[in-house]
Amino acid sequence: MNATQAVDALGALAHEHRLAVFRLLVEAGPDGLPAGVIAERLGLVPSSLTFHLQQLQRSRLLAQRRVGRQLIYAADFDSMNGLLGFLTENCCGRGTAACVPT
Repeated sequence: MNATQAVDALGALAHEHRLAVFRLLVEAGPDGLPAGVIAERLGLVPSSLTFHLQQLQRSRLLAQRRVGRQLIYAADFDSMNGLLGFLTENCCGRGTAACVPT
């Protein structure tokens, strides 16, 4: 991941609803959740949810697939890990081992 991609991803996450969507989808794992379930769990109206999902997709933090008539969204774990790696690659000037939580 480069700096421009990191800024895009962080910008997408810099909103309360988009952060909540992303965290919910990380919790759901690779199978993801249908858009209707996301809206219901977070109390978002469908039009608002669509806007936020599109923002997260543009920043490559979400993947989308169709199952029948439903759109299923899932966190893109490769992108998420790329962002985390970018943010910690020079942690404390000693590499990521210095940043491991205790």
